Amino acid sequence: MGSIQLAKFLAIILQISTGDDPMTRVFAINTWPFTSATDAAFKVLLDTGTAVDAVVAGCTQCEIDQCDHTVGWDGSPDEEGHTTLDAMVMEGANQDMGAVSQLKSVREAIQVARAVMDHTYHSLLVGENATNFALSMGFKKQELSSKESLQLWKRWKLNKCQPNFWKNMANSTITCGPYTPLPAADEGSDQLNWPWADEGNHDTIGMITMDQEGRMAAGTSTNGATHKIPGRVSDSVIPGAGAFVDNRVGGAVATGDGDVMMRFSPAFLTVELMRGGARPREAAAESIKRIAKKYPEFSGALVAASKDGVYGAACHGFSHFAYSVRDLESKETRLVKMKCSKKDDILDI
Repeated sequence: MGSIQLAKFLAIILQISTGDDPMTRVFAINTWPFTSATDAAFKVLLDTGTAVDAVVAGCTQCEIDQCDHTVGWDGSPDEEGHTTLDAMVMEGANQDMGAVSQLKSVREAIQVARAVMDHTYHSLLVGENATNFALSMGFKKQELSSKESLQLWKRWKLNKCQPNFWKNMANSTITCGPYTPLPAADEGSDQLNWPWADEGNHDTIGMITMDQEGRMAAGTSTNGATHKIPGRVSDSVIPGAGAFVDNRVGGAVATGDGDVMMRFSPAFLTVELMRGGARPREAAAESIKRIAKKYPEFSGALVAASKDGVYGAACHGFSHFAYSVRDLESKETRLVKMKCSKKDDILDI
C-alpha cells in the first residue's frame, strides 16, 4: 500500500469519524453509550473531586451496571466458565498508574486498580495474587459468575467450543479441547475461526476526565473477551494500549479487539500524534489506520481528548460506534454516534 493509498484510507476514516468538537475544560468522556458512567464521573468533578476520583467513580458505576455484560461481574466467561476482571487507572501528571488483570472473586476492579496505584510501587498485579491483594486491602469476596454467564458458557460447550481463540491446533475449529499443535507444515490451515470483536463482545469502558484544576486521568474496566483462553491479559490494562494520558497533551482510550490493538500501542500513539500537533480526531484516525493496514478485519475504536477540551474519535470494523460526553455546558450527557470504516475500505485502495 503506497503513500497515496494510505492517504486515501485516512481520508475515508476522517470522513466517517466525528469530533474535534470543543468542550469546557471540566469534562468526562467515555467509550460506548454508557451514560450512567459519564454522569457518575461528572458528578464527582462538579463536587471538586480529582480527575482520578472521577474515572474511578465512572468505571465503578459501569461495573455496578454490568454495562452490556462486558464490564463487571456476570459476563464474558472464559473457556472454563469463569468470569475475571481487568481494570486500569492512570493519572496525567506523571503517568502513575495501577492495574489488575484476571481478578477473581472481587467485583470492584477499578477500585482495586487504584489501590495498586495508591498503595504499591507496582503498576500491574495479575491473577490469584491480584485477588489476594484486593482482599488484603479490605475488598469483599464475591462471586463473579452468574446463572446467565454460566448458561452462555454451557451453550458454547454444546456448540463444540466454537468460536475459540486457538490457532494452528488440530481440530480446534470443529470440537472442544484439549488440542495438540499442528506440524509446522500445516500451520495456517486452522485460521478460519477467529472470533473477531463486535459491539456485543468487546464493549470495554475507557474514560478520560479533566477536573477543575486542569488535571487529567484515564481508566478502563472490562471482563474481557468471551470464551478467552484462561490466563489471557486484555489490552485494557496495558498502558499505552487500553489508555494513556498526559496533562500536557491529552488522553486516549481504546475499545475493541484488544489482542490485535495492544500490538500497536494505539492510545499512546494517539497522544503522541496530538503532541505533534494533530487534532484528536486526526490522531485517532491515524492510529486506527495503522492497525487496519495490517489487520483489515479487526474491530476497534479510539476516543481522544486534548488538554484544551477538544475531542474526537475513529473506529473500524464495527457497524457503528457511539461514545458519551459531558462538560460544564451540557445539561445532560450527550451521545456522539458514528459509522466506522470497513475491510472493503482497505481492499478497495
